[in-house]
Amino acid sequence: MPQYDWTGTKKTGEVVSGVMTADSKDAVSRNLQRQNIMVTKIKEKGKEFALPKFGGSVTTKELAIFTRQFSVMIDAGLPITQCLEILASQQENKFFQRIIFGIREDVEAGANLSDALRKAPKVFDDLYCNLVQAGEAGGILDTILQRLSVYIEKNVKLKAAVKSALIYPVVVVVVAILIVALIMWKVIPTFASLFAGLGAKLPMPTRVVIAISNFLGSWWWLIGISIAALIIALRTYYATPGGRYNIDKITLKLPVLGIVLKKIAVARFCRTLGTLVSSGVPILEGLDITAKTSGNAVVEEAIMKTRKSVEEGKTIVEPLQATKLFPGMVTQMIGVGESTGALDAMLSKIADFYEDEVDEAIANLMSLLEPLIIVFLGTTVGGIVIAMYMPLFSLIQQIQ
Repeated sequence: MPQYDWTGTKKTGEVVSGVMTADSKDAVSRNLQRQNIMVTKIKEKGKEFALPKFGGSVTTKELAIFTRQFSVMIDAGLPITQCLEILASQQENKFFQRIIFGIREDVEAGANLSDALRKAPKVFDDLYCNLVQAGEAGGILDTILQRLSVYIEKNVKLKAAVKSALIYPVVVVVVAILIVALIMWKVIPTFASLFAGLGAKLPMPTRVVIAISNFLGSWWWLIGISIAALIIALRTYYATPGGRYNIDKITLKLPVLGIVLKKIAVARFCRTLGTLVSSGVPILEGLDITAKTSGNAVVEEAIMKTRKSVEEGKTIVEPLQATKLFPGMVTQMIGVGESTGALDAMLSKIADFYEDEVDEAIANLMSLLEPLIIVFLGTTVGGIVIAMYMPLFSLIQQIQ
């Protein structure tokens, strides 16, 4: 027979707790009611919810769908435990399903939804948990979940736009490098043997191409190890606070990509802070959460400096202007929103505007990358072909 940890209050207001052996939670609840104890929490021993350490992950898209469905169910008046039961049973991701079932058990045992969500920090971040907590406190959980679903869906759309923009040039460049490597490894040695047999005098471009081909053929393993070591070194360096800051700072200063990244940072900042403020989260706590979810160390530092200034009694506009990361139009609009008491609405409008700006910037980036890629491929492949045919032209002239 299972044992249950229970917590309750007596009629005098005294908080009591203990352990009881019973057939079910209902049996424990009935026994305590007979003792004039009002039950606040019941949890079966050994059934405490913990995030599975292995076995999967939850994508942002899955989280967005879960939040949207959860908000609709809460709005329809279903109890939270029933909503979680339905959502878990319909969840195809088994890892996510176990998490939802665990949250349901905690809520059923008397825990707040936000506290149960905090036990899965890799799935539900501080922003998510704090908003849910604000919704529970204000009795507007359905509204908060709806705002959260909109926020997550906007983030999914933004990430998808960036990924789709980067996939094409990356794939083209990788395929081009593989083709050039194949030519240098297999085709060039054949030409080199032909020229050596004919005793032709090779021009400088041809000798350079053959030398590169010989190096690739002899030391390909060293090149592979060097590339792997460079990737590992960069990832290790990026894992350090200083390394992450320096690399993020460099990426923001890149000629074209840096502009796109800055616009993404502005859109994310405004969307996150606007969602938090509109949900009743205090501005200082909102800035703290926004900084942690910014995704860029330079932007995070700028927001934390802003938070410190606001804590000292300054307006949010002055420190944002001092960071020089946010355009003048953005800080002016935030200033207007702050002075009129409509900061959340103004932040949402800025976020909508800059999300459209990101789409346009990505389109411009693609239109710029395409001719650059074509020029790179034409120059590389064309240079190799010309270098290999130059000795043939010389031999033809000698025969004539």
